Amino acid sequence: MALSEKFLLAMLVIFVIPWLVWRFGRTDYFAPLVVVQIISGIVLGPGVAGAAFPGYYAFVFAPPVIGALNGIAWWAVMMFVWVAGIELDLRSAWVHRRETMLTAGLALAAPLACGSLAALALLALGGQWLGEKGAEWQFVLGIGMACAVTAMPILVLLMEKLTILRTPLGQRILRYASLDDVAIWSVLALILLDWARLGRQAGFIVLFPAACWLYHRLMARLGSDDRWFVGLVWLIGCGFGADWAGLHFMVGAFLAGAVTEAAWFDREQIDRFRGIILTTLMPVFFLSTGLRTNWAMGGAVVFGSAALLLVAAVAGKLLGTHLAGFALGWPRGEATLIGWLLQTKALIMIIFVNILLDKAIISNQSFTALLIMAVASTMLTIPLAEPRLRQMRDLVDRI
Repeated sequence: MALSEKFLLAMLVIFVIPWLVWRFGRTDYFAPLVVVQIISGIVLGPGVAGAAFPGYYAFVFAPPVIGALNGIAWWAVMMFVWVAGIELDLRSAWVHRRETMLTAGLALAAPLACGSLAALALLALGGQWLGEKGAEWQFVLGIGMACAVTAMPILVLLMEKLTILRTPLGQRILRYASLDDVAIWSVLALILLDWARLGRQAGFIVLFPAACWLYHRLMARLGSDDRWFVGLVWLIGCGFGADWAGLHFMVGAFLAGAVTEAAWFDREQIDRFRGIILTTLMPVFFLSTGLRTNWAMGGAVVFGSAALLLVAAVAGKLLGTHLAGFALGWPRGEATLIGWLLQTKALIMIIFVNILLDKAIISNQSFTALLIMAVASTMLTIPLAEPRLRQMRDLVDRI
């Protein structure tokens, strides 16, 4: 069979199987299509389907096919992170800065601390958790931040399902998630700091503001159609610059979006663009992510570590929002509701840990455990938030 035919066969598997499970399994309440696609990527990977049907795996996912899929996955996730950066609403966060910074800070710091303790426990228990090129402090900080992540794009999808996205409560939660997104990528840049490329990184930091100024001047003079094209060229340039400097092209993609004004684009166009990426390209990223899972330490050990990380993430996030609620005088139950909504981790957290794996800071076993934790955390969100929301509809319109 020709390479092109194998590639198309792999694409058929990637798109058909998750859709069938989602549509006929009626999983939307606890597992939206995006989550089903992530789970399918794990199941179709070498540790599950590849182990059960090695002939199928070797035939469909031959190295040339995986190489082609990885190229699509890189571009898909770059565009997705770019759009996530564009959608950051830092102006609104500044207007409500006391409440937003306090809540976002505690909702990030508490799970970060709990996740870091869990990471230290994994190191103490022994096993191949640390990556080949990772220092212990990078591993602990990386795992802690993975437990603290809130995936804003998936949060948007889930709040749309709950019909609270455009309400004051929904906008408040987006403000908290926006600040957490900035913190996540800032911490990632710290973790990836490469002393061997310090000169390049300093050059990137110095040149980036000047490039932003030129970019803003150019975009202000362009029409809507040209802005999309130039924005994508800017994305590629920032991704290349960050990767060349020793950070990661995803850091560059986020920075490219964060300095891009959402007002330059029509709101509906941004939503449509994000939806097209999620529908047409991101399933390939989910599959390529699943292909990187590893069960060499045994399923029980991996699932046990995933459970430990899930407890750290959930308990830490709820602790953080309850501390914020106590400090700000929130009504009873509001902190729990917000804590569960901010628990959503899939996508951004998966992108984050993919980068840690690329840089060999975490091992494949750690990556697999974190992937399971991200899926479980996201699947808990709607079932645990929706009943509380029904009981507290009066909170939805509270500014």
